[in-house]
Parts: sequence; C-alpha cells; structure tokens
Amino acid sequence: MKKITLLFLLLPIFSFSQIKVVQFNAGWNKANDVPWVQSLEDCKTISYTDVAKNAQSKYKIAVVPTIIIFKDGEEVARFQADLSFKMIATREEVQEEINDQLMSDF
Repeated sequence: MKKITLLFLLLPIFSFSQIKVVQFNAGWNKANDVPWVQSLEDCKTISYTDVAKNAQSKYKIAVVPTIIIFKDGEEVARFQADLSFKMIATREEVQEEINDQLMSDF
C-alpha cells in the first residue's frame, strides 16, 4: 500500500513539470495585463515577457496580451486579446486547457 500511495504522490510532480505558461504583453499595454495568470495551477513556470524584447517575432505575437501554454517546450495552446487589447479568455478556460494537457499523458 505504501508503494501505491508514494506513486500517486510523486505522479503529479512529474506531470506538472511539463507545462509552462507565458503571458506576452507590452509596456504601453500594462493596463491590460492579465493578473490571474499568476494564480494558474499545475504549471511549472509562469512568466511575463515584454514583446519589445524580441519575443514578438520569435513567437509570432500579433496582439497583446497573448498567453501561450507550452508542453515539453512546444506550443499547445494560445489565447489572445481582442482588438481593444483586452484578454477575452477567462482564467477557467486557460486552466481547463492546462488540465486537459496534463490528462492527455494518461
């Protein structure tokens, strides 16, 4: 029984280490930062990147803010702002995508 319990305790650690979430924005659009990104769960890394630092062309950012979910270094989902530069995706939608990505390994 101890081995099974230990496996279930360690399994989430290995699964969670695969997900990275990055919010891309620009200094001039700080008013539209997405504060709930920092409260997403089950992510190894949550970071903020200013598109002025050459990230715009590397990640093909067309509008800010943009939230990208990476799994094992590959982009698996992207959420972008509308034409008024406000994020239209909700925290729940982004968290659901993270959960779906984690569950796809099983």
